[in-house]
Amino acid sequence: MFSKILDYHVFNKSKLELMKYIKTFKKVHIISGNPEVLYNGLYDKSIFKGCSEYNSIIIPDGIGVVIASKIVKKSVEEKIPGIEVMDEIIKYCERESKAIYLLGAKQEIIDECIIKLKFKYSKLQIAGSHNGYFDMNSCEDILQDIKNSKPYAIFVAMGCPRQEKFINMYMDSLPASVYMGVGGSFDVIAGKVNRAPRWMIKFGLEWLYRVAKEPWRIKRLGSIPKLILKVIYNKYIIRKE
Repeated sequence: MFSKILDYHVFNKSKLELMKYIKTFKKVHIISGNPEVLYNGLYDKSIFKGCSEYNSIIIPDGIGVVIASKIVKKSVEEKIPGIEVMDEIIKYCERESKAIYLLGAKQEIIDECIIKLKFKYSKLQIAGSHNGYFDMNSCEDILQDIKNSKPYAIFVAMGCPRQEKFINMYMDSLPASVYMGVGGSFDVIAGKVNRAPRWMIKFGLEWLYRVAKEPWRIKRLGSIPKLILKVIYNKYIIRKE
C-alpha cells in the first residue's frame, strides 16, 4: 500500500482505494506529497514529523514523486492530485451531511470559494472559514471557532510549510476527522486560477502549465530535480558505500 521514498512512506494505490483507507482513521492528516513538501521535509523537522505520524497519509501529488517511485522500483499506481482528493472528500461530506471548514488564502478568495462550492454542492455544510492572515502562535479565536463548529474536514490553504505546520500544531486539539493542506486549491475553486488541460494533467505536465501562467513559480520547480537526485543518490551511492 506504500512506497518507501527516502524516509517517507507514500501511498501507492488508486484514488478510490485512498478514499476507503481515509475512512479507517478516527483522525487523519492527508499530505499532498509533491516534491516541494517532501524535499523541504528533509530539512524541516516539524514537516517531517507530521509526515511520519501513524495517522498521516502522503499522497503522490506531483510528477517528481511518481518518477521517484519508479527509481526505487516501487511505482505508485497513479498520481493523485490533492485538489481531486479534496473534491472527493467534499462530495462525501455533502452526501453524508458532514460539515467542512475552510482556512487560508485571502478573504476575497475564500469568500468566492464558498460561493462556488455552495453553487456546485447545494447541500454542502460549510461550518466556518477564516483567511490565512493570522499569527499561528496566537489564534485562539480561530481554534475556538473550529471547536464550536465541529467540522468533519478542515482544508488549510496557506502553502508549504505554513499549512503543514498549522495542522501539526493543532490537529490533536481540534475535533475534525480529516485535516488536509491544499495549497492553492481555493484559488482554483474560486475561479481565479485554472487547472491545466486534461491532456497535460494526464501526461504529468500540469507543472509546466502553472509556470506558464504564473512565471514566479519557476523558482519552486527546483525541488523536482533536487528530490529526484536525492533519491538516486540514496539508492545508488549510499548503498554502495
